Amino acid sequence: MEPERKMRRLLAALAAFVAIPAAAQNLLWEVSSLTNRVYLFGTIHAGKVEWYPLPRAVEDAMNDSRELVVEADVTDLDAIEKAGPAMAYKPPDSLKNHVPPADYARFLKLLPRYRMPESAVAQMKPLMAASLLVFAEWARKGYLADYGVDVYLIKTARAELKPMVELEGTEAQMKLMDSLSDAEGRALFIGTLGALESGLTGEQIEGMVHAWEVGDPRMLLDVSRRYNEKVPGAEQFEDLFVWSRHDAMVAKISGWLDGSRDHRFIAVGALHLVGPRGLVEMLRKKGYVVRQVFVDPVRREKKNE
Repeated sequence: MEPERKMRRLLAALAAFVAIPAAAQNLLWEVSSLTNRVYLFGTIHAGKVEWYPLPRAVEDAMNDSRELVVEADVTDLDAIEKAGPAMAYKPPDSLKNHVPPADYARFLKLLPRYRMPESAVAQMKPLMAASLLVFAEWARKGYLADYGVDVYLIKTARAELKPMVELEGTEAQMKLMDSLSDAEGRALFIGTLGALESGLTGEQIEGMVHAWEVGDPRMLLDVSRRYNEKVPGAEQFEDLFVWSRHDAMVAKISGWLDGSRDHRFIAVGALHLVGPRGLVEMLRKKGYVVRQVFVDPVRREKKNE
């Protein structure tokens, strides 16, 4: 490694050490029963290549686990394609028939920001159209789906021939999305447009990433709360798409904890883990021993160097 490159890495490490206390955390928890343990790790669905490998404690927990568990295999393109009816209208029906004309015009004005042609989104249902713009905003800020934490973990598991199972699966998630009424879809579509236009979505993205990087569950919950207070329909959306799914998730995780002695690494969206309705507190209330893992803030050397 040339001297200049060594110096850059040294300065980056020093900056990380100054910015993060020595008792830094990850959104990583170890959950133990009398006979078994699992790891719970909060992920972000878009990221940057420089995030990897993940901090040592996370990589070690992954290595200690026999199986990777994810919400859904986001790399399974066949499953995503089969979910098409939940995401789009059949021609000649289209998005503009389901949202107010003025709001559709606002939507069209945002498309050039993300270099999207109208033809690419014209058949999408309101929730999918709004979600696509949100992910495009993540990408505009440098966070790409190809470098999402879930994708990294899935690829790592496959490279190591580690078994992987889905906690829910793409089909179940798409059915939940398709359960929205037209009125609910319109409300979320309109609220998301306002958040994108005002810059609130960008603020939420940066807040979520920072909370994830420093492993602060309270900060993550606060970012979510501030967004929900300002965006109509956002709180109801969160109730349906985050908190309502937890009873089924906890039932599965409890089954693993009370069953075989195989350690599992369970990766879910970070918001699923935090707050009084999060998986961490739900498992603690069931009597399991739960602890958040403290880590050295300096990341490992990249595997390819």
